[in-house]
Amino acid sequence: MAIAFHVNGEPVSTEAAPDTRLIWILREHLKLTGTKISCGMGVCGACIIHLNGEAVRSCTLPVSAAEGKAVTTIEGLSRDRSHPLQKAWIEEQVPQCGYCQSGQIMQAATLLAANASPTREEIIRHMDGNLCRCGTYGRILRAIERASKEG
Repeated sequence: MAIAFHVNGEPVSTEAAPDTRLIWILREHLKLTGTKISCGMGVCGACIIHLNGEAVRSCTLPVSAAEGKAVTTIEGLSRDRSHPLQKAWIEEQVPQCGYCQSGQIMQAATLLAANASPTREEIIRHMDGNLCRCGTYGRILRAIERASKEG
């Protein structure tokens, strides 16, 4: 039985087993490789996407959980990379290896959608649990602050 949902505004369906992890559908079936898989256990945050506007870890989410819902990946956050966070990420030179960045941006986007002017403490609290092996946390914080001011 097909599982139908929307990805970045487009209707999609899959015949995959209902317990297939959503990240595999996004990356392997739909070729949306901006969402990364790192730990595979929902710990690091590299796989964060939006499900009906909420940040979720797609490496542990079964595709059946997306049935009838809207999924947004980093590719769908902004078609032309004009989202304030994407611009701020470049301005603040956040990425080093870049592997965690799509998850970081997607997590930060849910914060700014709910709170356009978060305090430094609110940003830190919201981003807690998103790991960056390169340690660019200071630049990530500055980028979110910049996006909140320029967004």
